[in-house]
Amino acid sequence: MIVAIGVGAVNVPVGDVWHIVVHHVTGSGTAPPDPALDQIVWNFRAPRVVLAALAGAGLAVSGAVLQSAVSNPLADPTVLGFSYGATLGAVLAITLGGSVAAAGLGVSTAAFLGAMVAGALVFALGQRRGRMAPTRLVLAGVAVGYVFLSATSFVQLHASPNELRTVLFWTLGSVAGAQWDQLPTVAVVVIATTVLLTLFGRRLNVLLAGDESATALGVDVNRLRLVLLVLSALLTGTVIAVAGGIGFVGLMIPHLVRLSTGADHRRLLPLTALLGAVYLVLVDLLSRTLDRPNELPLGILTALLGAPFFLWLLRRNKAMD
Repeated sequence: MIVAIGVGAVNVPVGDVWHIVVHHVTGSGTAPPDPALDQIVWNFRAPRVVLAALAGAGLAVSGAVLQSAVSNPLADPTVLGFSYGATLGAVLAITLGGSVAAAGLGVSTAAFLGAMVAGALVFALGQRRGRMAPTRLVLAGVAVGYVFLSATSFVQLHASPNELRTVLFWTLGSVAGAQWDQLPTVAVVVIATTVLLTLFGRRLNVLLAGDESATALGVDVNRLRLVLLVLSALLTGTVIAVAGGIGFVGLMIPHLVRLSTGADHRRLLPLTALLGAVYLVLVDLLSRTLDRPNELPLGILTALLGAPFFLWLLRRNKAMD
């Protein structure tokens, strides 16, 4: 993160970045000698790097939980339609403006509600005779996702030019406009939810053995899935509300961690959060450096990296046959 803060249109030495960050965080040490560098590091780059880390951690943990909850290795917030639902909620909040504010809904709340509605539809359509069918869940997620994506496109057609620029941010994903006052809520949600889900680690491990085995061991499967759905929607909605639509993070990162550490959720979830944070910080760094001085949206890069991984995983997983 320190290196990522130092790289940009104006490169700042790592030592200076460290000095500025320590000074602002702890209040110790002398003030930075160059006010311009202090402004670049602390007010422009540090918030976006921190937000990228939080967004990566939240999306990765959400993907890991959804994969276990629905017993499908291809599940993630994008594939199951959560991200599209959250995006539609956020876009509606932007375009409706005063009407949404009068109802007491902010962009974050609207994104969360959109993710919840999408999740509820996917889980309802993905059931067969009261039981979750992994393949049906993925197909339902793709279908629901396209419905919400179409609705988002329809809203875009009726948006003003100024609203359209903001909507474009949500559909492509970016942390370029991050500000410090946005971060406390995201940090609390991501950290608290990750800790809570880690405490559910034993139950998630039992869930991997199948519904019948989990029920025999005293786990209320339906209630557990509902809790996991709400927490995953909360993570997805909160992240998308501040970072826009960023796909495939929740698909790639949990699998990379499982390949190296196994499927014990007490270890999987914290490591997934850490690797997800590192991954999106690196993607944001690429977005700023590949086409200088222009910046590429995060959603483009994560899709370029994630889609081939999705296809590889599809071919590798014999259970999908």
